[in-house]
Amino acid sequence: MGKRWSEKIKDLENAVSRLDEAIKDSKKIELSTLKDGVIQRFEFTLELSWKILKTYLVNEGIDCVNTPKSVMREAYKAGIIKNGEIWIEMIDDRNLTSHIYSQSMADDIYLRITKKYFKELDLLFHFLKEMNF
Repeated sequence: MGKRWSEKIKDLENAVSRLDEAIKDSKKIELSTLKDGVIQRFEFTLELSWKILKTYLVNEGIDCVNTPKSVMREAYKAGIIKNGEIWIEMIDDRNLTSHIYSQSMADDIYLRITKKYFKELDLLFHFLKEMNF
């Protein structure tokens, strides 16, 4: 997988870094536009994360992974992610972000991104980077 894997890890590194940057900026200036930016970067980073995990799992011979939740369940079983419930919650929130019409719901998701989701995404990135797959 070599070069392709390295490219995917680099993409994930950029996504995690940009999400971190957006979170830090949004804490300095409490504007809904910045919060929306954090949510959008979260969506992108989560999407990239589950797809990279799927690539890894398929390469390891685990081929029953077709949806984000099934990928997370298999990644949890394989010991790649430690907090399976948080990852499922992330996917649920990601699905909600497409239908947010309430500022309070957006604020709640934003808080979860900054308080717990970013940590999990960053841990996954560092784990996968060390794999040198």
